[in-house]
Amino acid sequence: MPDAALLDRLRNAVEAGFARETEFLQELVRFPSLRGREAPLQDWFARQMATRGYGVDRFSLADVPAHPKTAPMVDADPAASIQVVATHRPANPSGRSLILQGHIDVVPEGPHEMWTHPPYAAVIRDGWMYGRGAHDMKAGVAAMVFAMDAIREAGLEPAADVYLQTVTEEESTGNGALATLLRGYRADAALIPEPTAHSITRAQTGTIWFRLKVRGVPVHVMVAQDGSNAIMSAYALINALYAHTKALNQAGRDNAWYGTTPDPIKFNPGIIRGGDWASSTPAWCEVDCRIGLLPGTTPEEAMAGVERAVREAAKGDAFLANNPPEITFHGFQTDPYVLEPGSEAEAVLAAAHAAVHGGEMPARLSTAVNDTRYYGLYFAIPGLCYGPKGEMAHGFDERTSLADLKTCTLTIAAFIADWCGVRPRG
Repeated sequence: MPDAALLDRLRNAVEAGFARETEFLQELVRFPSLRGREAPLQDWFARQMATRGYGVDRFSLADVPAHPKTAPMVDADPAASIQVVATHRPANPSGRSLILQGHIDVVPEGPHEMWTHPPYAAVIRDGWMYGRGAHDMKAGVAAMVFAMDAIREAGLEPAADVYLQTVTEEESTGNGALATLLRGYRADAALIPEPTAHSITRAQTGTIWFRLKVRGVPVHVMVAQDGSNAIMSAYALINALYAHTKALNQAGRDNAWYGTTPDPIKFNPGIIRGGDWASSTPAWCEVDCRIGLLPGTTPEEAMAGVERAVREAAKGDAFLANNPPEITFHGFQTDPYVLEPGSEAEAVLAAAHAAVHGGEMPARLSTAVNDTRYYGLYFAIPGLCYGPKGEMAHGFDERTSLADLKTCTLTIAAFIADWCGVRPRG
């Protein structure tokens, strides 16, 4: 735990830089960094890091080798998906190295008229900043950058290598985080400041994305009974997958981590396309879906379960029984991840949290995914997920608390100082 005098220096530095941090976050939010459109923000971020004196590496997903955990990207161009790593590398490092990583891709905002404020205006009202990505997770990106700024403002620098990374594809594949590791960036610990309201993510479920493709027989609706409606057939398959999910959740009541969590496996039909004409029975329908999986289940087992559920449901449809639906797995194919208690990195973060908050760091179980799984499962790097407070992730009027952003920035600065060690700057 940093001593009281150092914590006061960091607190004063965070306070002195918070207006700049707020402006920095507003600039981040004003970039509509949707999937495939992240490059302008990444270019801006790279320049911001270069002006701070970091060594900057800008590369695309196409610049790294394939890996068994690289997820298929059917609707995006890997060459256009840009990652940025800014490196602090002290002379004669003596502390423990650290990765600070945040994703800058955001999900679609939906109808703008359903927002109170324009989704990319970064409006501040009553201590909250509104905007798509403000909460998930550009506030965390601002916190990690300005935690490092605060250490510098206090006249210090980390005594070990620190890599500040902004990645893409967190919301769809996770390939951005994996790319940084395949690029060769490793450290003694990784901290991802996702919006956890100052709690540590103890466990996360896995996630599978897939696309159902259903065919039908088009006829004029006046003889609809002679055709086959692909949209209604897809609807039947969706209901079968909801029943499959219910059965999985019932079986999951014995899970060591999620046994007391109500319905931790979530299924969602998120996108639907189909048909060509309102007066013709539709000849085709596609549904993009997402389903979760619990620790102890592999992605391959989860995908096989989806295939079985669809296959059994198709047997009950006269047309689909002879024209089976097609299932394409794309995007997320992620393993669940548990941060086992007891790591030294978590202990240091808990001490920093206690120093700032005056109490024990709470833990949470997530029914979604975050990028820490890559560090912990495949590269033996403790992956800590801990960040500020916000509301309405993926929803209308997404917002982040500026007071919590300031507190989290101080906590991360204290964690860096303790984990990496600090020395007089220069």
